[in-house]
Amino acid sequence: MSSPGSVLVDQPPPGPAPAPLPGSPGPGALLAAEALRFWSRRLVRVLLVLGAAGYLAGLLLASTQYAKPSAAGLADATARRQQMLVQQERYRQDCLASVGSPQGPPTADQCGPQLTADDIGRVEDFIDKQPFTLGREGRDGALVVAAATAVFAFLLGATYVGAEWSSRSMVALLFWEPRCYRVMAVKLTILAGVTAVLGVAAQGVWLLAARVLAGLRGTTATPARLWAQLAATSGRGVLLVVLVGLLGFAVANLVRNTAAAFGAGFVYFAIVENVIRAVRPAWQPWLLSDSAVALVAHGGHKIFLNEGFVDARGFYQSTGRELVVSNLHGGLLLGAVTALIVTAGVVLFARRDPN
Repeated sequence: MSSPGSVLVDQPPPGPAPAPLPGSPGPGALLAAEALRFWSRRLVRVLLVLGAAGYLAGLLLASTQYAKPSAAGLADATARRQQMLVQQERYRQDCLASVGSPQGPPTADQCGPQLTADDIGRVEDFIDKQPFTLGREGRDGALVVAAATAVFAFLLGATYVGAEWSSRSMVALLFWEPRCYRVMAVKLTILAGVTAVLGVAAQGVWLLAARVLAGLRGTTATPARLWAQLAATSGRGVLLVVLVGLLGFAVANLVRNTAAAFGAGFVYFAIVENVIRAVRPAWQPWLLSDSAVALVAHGGHKIFLNEGFVDARGFYQSTGRELVVSNLHGGLLLGAVTALIVTAGVVLFARRDPN
């Protein structure tokens, strides 16, 4: 019984405990969702279609620049090479005849040695449409394909994260997964995987096309270990594509705007680097574009510094030197810069207000 003055309160019967709130998604679910989000973006699919169409158009255009040499074409090229050799020797003899004159060079050494046909160049170099050779055009083509795919990867990476900020879907995503570092890690993983697949596909198509062009419009003769060298060049090209794609992502994430990332890239590559080449040419090994070429090119990137002075007699004395930027140097520099900007963007993303 209740005591006088007490108030009786009906207690509800005990029931089942309320279900817990759903937690944050696991890494696998977040990775799958981000991959679907990436592919669902219309701009990404448009870029991929345009990139594939441009690549195929470039291959068709390149195929028109080569042809198998005919017997008449080789004979004409041989005659043109011999004519150039005769002209060079005539210039040399005129130079030697002017030694000792007030207007001439001070010594015969500056007239140069007597040239041979091999010094002038290959016979194929004097044909209007040269044959396609795997040893030269195949390797150069792998470098061009790597550079073009890297530019495309930069656009893709910048567009990918820039659209997230522009549409404010980045803020919405943080309601589902509030851990900023995990969100960025997943996005970077998706982009690295996509750009790696693009790089492999682009290089694979080029190697196949190069083999076809060599058979139809050139020669299939290959030096020793050529295919191993082409595979190594293509592999470094894939690495370049991944690094440049991550670099585009990092710049756009840092400034939170796609157009600003494109503008920053244009200013750096079109203006800053050219100014540095003109003012401080010895700094070229530390430029990103030179490092990119050094990473992919077989044997590294050779940079000639045209230095010299005018002596007391008024003659220009060349003291030019050649710098060789190795594959390792180019890869380490490009990777370090990419890692630095990626890290800065991720840390600021975790610390700044995403709104």
